[in-house]
Amino acid sequence: MENSKIKNHEDSVKDVIREGRTVLGIELGSTRIKAVLIGEDYALIASGSQTWENRYEDGIWTYRIEDVWKGLQDSYYQMTCDVKKRYGMSLKTIGAIGFSGMMHGYMAFDKDGKLLVPFRTWRNNITGEAADKLTEVFHFQIPQRWSVAHLYQAMLNQEDHVGKIDYLTTLAGYIHWKLTGKRVLGIGEASGVFPIDSELKTFRPDLVEKFDQLDESRRYSWKLSEILPRVLTAGEAAGNLTDEGAKLLDVSGMLQSGIPLCPPEGDAGTGMAATNSVAKRTGNVSAGTSVFAMVVLEKELSKVYSKLDMVTTPSGDPVAMVHCQNCTSDLNAWVGLFKETLECFGIKPDMDELYGILYRKALEGDPDCGGLLAYNYYSGEHITDFTEGRPLFVRSAENSLNLANFMRVHLSTALGALKVGADILFKEEGVKVDKLTGHGGLFRTKEVGQRILAAAMNTPVSVLKTAGEGGPWGSALLASYMINREEDESLDTFLENRVFTGQESKTIQPDPKEAAGFEAFTRRYKKGLAIERAAVETLL
Repeated sequence: MENSKIKNHEDSVKDVIREGRTVLGIELGSTRIKAVLIGEDYALIASGSQTWENRYEDGIWTYRIEDVWKGLQDSYYQMTCDVKKRYGMSLKTIGAIGFSGMMHGYMAFDKDGKLLVPFRTWRNNITGEAADKLTEVFHFQIPQRWSVAHLYQAMLNQEDHVGKIDYLTTLAGYIHWKLTGKRVLGIGEASGVFPIDSELKTFRPDLVEKFDQLDESRRYSWKLSEILPRVLTAGEAAGNLTDEGAKLLDVSGMLQSGIPLCPPEGDAGTGMAATNSVAKRTGNVSAGTSVFAMVVLEKELSKVYSKLDMVTTPSGDPVAMVHCQNCTSDLNAWVGLFKETLECFGIKPDMDELYGILYRKALEGDPDCGGLLAYNYYSGEHITDFTEGRPLFVRSAENSLNLANFMRVHLSTALGALKVGADILFKEEGVKVDKLTGHGGLFRTKEVGQRILAAAMNTPVSVLKTAGEGGPWGSALLASYMINREEDESLDTFLENRVFTGQESKTIQPDPKEAAGFEAFTRRYKKGLAIERAAVETLL
């Protein structure tokens, strides 16, 4: 009977693949490009991925264009190989496609479609002057990584290429443009390019006008609105795969053209979709190499905060974002040291088991980490006003140094900067959130990262079983929403009633003692920033 059920399921999936009732999501992340194919039940059918690395060239963090296409093609190819392996079929058509990528950054093209300067990623901190000036002019927080900050900095620097700009977009927008010929962006991704009017669902026209009136803007023949993509919201049609686009994506030539694409989104928007966090009073925390929290607001914040970014959901609702450069890198380095120690004794540990043992040990520690203090600053940290960082562990002789407290302090400091920014939302602005959903490597060990986050935010935290697929799955859900939604069906209703009904999840309530302990750790964390600053100034 069981074999019969498996056979019937396989036959059903084969029909879905053959008839093009699948949906593909591809995301270009900072270290991995991943493609996922889902069926009508939104469950994974096949996947493929390719690793890649950014490069530091001529003072700029970048990815080469040839690496973009090679990685994209390889991830798609690996996904088709997975389809072939599992179901013995070749993939020829797809119901819809969604692309997403790292938000922000700068990709400028001339009228012939030539990239004018190497892709400048979100990781660059080279636009401070521009970001500060635009924030002052707009009375709206403009982070350094936003596309308009990169554009204005290039104008301030009087870079030669600026006068030749015909089109300015992001990585996701670039891929979409080359595959469909359409110069568009999803509104969530667009909110990392230029401030959004959540009522009009487009770039704020008053601020576009202010930009065009800047002295530096008057040097150029173009207007800002002429070089920016058109903004689309979730559910809107965003073009179809052209013959040329099909060959770019599938170098075998097997994939058919004409497939509809949804608006290209950023990784923040797809993360919201993948965690069912697009409704008001919901939020999500993505914790890996970096960490960010996004909370969907019931109303705009009362004023501008330099530590908070204002972006939107894929539907255009306002979102407050706390973005931190550092999260698990230093924690991973310490786990690597324990691995090396074990190897000195002739023990070759399984890394998943080692992470699990050390993470769970942290739960035996004191809620305030026994007075220990650590900073995970591999790089600078905007939230705490650091342009550079130095990983640091410090204690007094009286502090309780043991393995449990040592692991707990490093798990806690991974969320330290996030806590500083989130306190503005929850304590100063009184923002209410019913639930936060965690996803990313910090939550891989069951309950540990979840409990630490619940204590830090003093809010219930859920982790979904499906969240492991992350942004690519979120991209596929947005594409599925475009072709399957009913008239007037909102994205949050679609996700809640169709996708996440019955989804397996685990919710942890904040423990009052652990929440109080994290508050004590946070006071120590803020006071000790002087130590971190001294380390930056002293350790070269």
